[in-house]
Amino acid sequence: MLELAGIIILGILAQWVAWKFKIPAILPLILIGLLVGPFSTYLSEDGTKWIEPLWNGKEGLFPGDGLFNFVSLAISIILFEGGLTLKKNEVSSVGPVITKLITLGSAVTFFGAGLIAHFVFGLSYKISFLFSALIIVTGPTVISPILRNIPLKKDISAVLKWEGILIDPIGALVAVLVFEFISVGGEGAFTKTALIEFGKIVLFGTSFGFTFGHALAFTIKKKLIPHYLLNVVSLSVVLLVFVESDIFAHESGLLAVVVMGMVLGNSKLPNIKELLYFKESLSVLLISILFILLAANINISDLLLVYNWKTAILFASVVFIVRPLGVFLSASGSNLKTNEKAFISWVGPRGIVAAGIASLFGTKLVLKGEPGAEYITPLVFTMVLGTVLLNATTARLFARISGVFLKKSTGILIVGASEVSRLIAKYLLKNDRHVFLIDSNKENIEKAKAMGIDAEEANIFSEDIGQNIELSDIGYLMALTGSKEVNMHAIEKFKKQLGENGAFRLITPEELKDPERIKTSETLFSVKDDYINLIEVARNYPKINEVKLKSKEHFLKEIAVLNEEKNAIPLFIKDNDGELHIISTLNNHLEVDNNYELVYLGKPMELIEREEI
Repeated sequence: MLELAGIIILGILAQWVAWKFKIPAILPLILIGLLVGPFSTYLSEDGTKWIEPLWNGKEGLFPGDGLFNFVSLAISIILFEGGLTLKKNEVSSVGPVITKLITLGSAVTFFGAGLIAHFVFGLSYKISFLFSALIIVTGPTVISPILRNIPLKKDISAVLKWEGILIDPIGALVAVLVFEFISVGGEGAFTKTALIEFGKIVLFGTSFGFTFGHALAFTIKKKLIPHYLLNVVSLSVVLLVFVESDIFAHESGLLAVVVMGMVLGNSKLPNIKELLYFKESLSVLLISILFILLAANINISDLLLVYNWKTAILFASVVFIVRPLGVFLSASGSNLKTNEKAFISWVGPRGIVAAGIASLFGTKLVLKGEPGAEYITPLVFTMVLGTVLLNATTARLFARISGVFLKKSTGILIVGASEVSRLIAKYLLKNDRHVFLIDSNKENIEKAKAMGIDAEEANIFSEDIGQNIELSDIGYLMALTGSKEVNMHAIEKFKKQLGENGAFRLITPEELKDPERIKTSETLFSVKDDYINLIEVARNYPKINEVKLKSKEHFLKEIAVLNEEKNAIPLFIKDNDGELHIISTLNNHLEVDNNYELVYLGKPMELIEREEI
């Protein structure tokens, strides 16, 4: 009991440390696991571990197949949660790159790392390629914290995020194939057995995941599951799909749960956010337990096996040769620039799936007496710990060196997805600005997505908004809701994190009645334009216009005209480089030169002037 409680307590403590210091949680988790596992043998009086998950395959916290079963079920839940976060609209411009990364890139890693392991360590081809299959995966649980802390273009973040989640089952499948090949034994069994197993895995994995995913989505939409049972029913269905798929095709459950998660994540479910939050919390707990268990399960003798120059050569070859080769081949012919490809090559940390499956297969093969199998677990753990440590400490620096670090985050977060917000967002998109809308109104979000705008149903009072990877390039914040409280909270809560280059809100009713009370440059547009006026103008004249400017005086004159017209609202200044500058009520600080453009919503200027004449 003490050991089980200790694992949970230490795991959550490691998660807090990771949050506090903005590092991937895998680092403190593995270090804690090594401390209470193999390193504790130097501290205990009898030379035993403080925590022993499995000893000689029979004793420990999880005797027999208990550890294997627990790890398998936990990984299935983690992969399902990853599948829930995959959205089709995120990969419109980089879809081919991601497809090649999880196919061609995986092949490069598999053959490249396998051959290097064979020639450097002298391992058999079977063991070498099992190792390379296990390190195909990049971990979404370790990539996410890294990306959140680096302002990057949306395409780069999307490639790394999707690769990290989609490649998990790919690597697992390849590892399963190699494991089955080793278990069957004999070279001639490859085509007869391994390929048949692969076909069964793909067939049953995709069919089970697709069928049960749509079935669960249907039951949720029809409200056949009471709200208080939604999360636990979904969890039970995930475990059912994983186990049933595995019964029909061994190790196909991983693919099944990812497919199921993708189906649900891209379905228009009313409670998808609640389901996602539940699975995220569960994944955090499971990851905390798993990494400590798996690290603690390693022995000192295992670590000594890989404590030599051969491991350094293998690690360097995978990181500096194999990974870049796979990325550059996969991204050839894409819109990604060389420096962007270089950064993607640099960020390739391995995660929970690699460590978990390595422990499963490595231990099973050691018990079977397979020569060289004792290298699998420590080598994979070395790759996991080494790549995470490297990326966590250098990714931000390398982003600056490679030139992908956004010195000025130009993305714009708009709070509120009303008609006027959608009009403004569409205009910004046409002018090459990344725009992200959030709103608690589902209908508004669906309309925004139908227009090709990145949008998410979210509550501005949620603490999780700032953790969204898609917001890594956001530097401007515009609060455009009809609620004074929401607008003020958005500015107060997220100004530093998401509005570092400018945070703006609509004027309050009090400021509207008495413009003299406006003392801050964060109020938007003009002294007469609150939410009600914005909506009315957007309804009467749903068009954004541009007018050429000759000077600062011309700008002030045109602004004065717009401020007198109730059906026109000034929005932006577009400079000669095409960059847009948000207009606030206190706009005297704006620089205006010849051929700049005044961007405004509403009645065309010529109609306003004609009426005045």
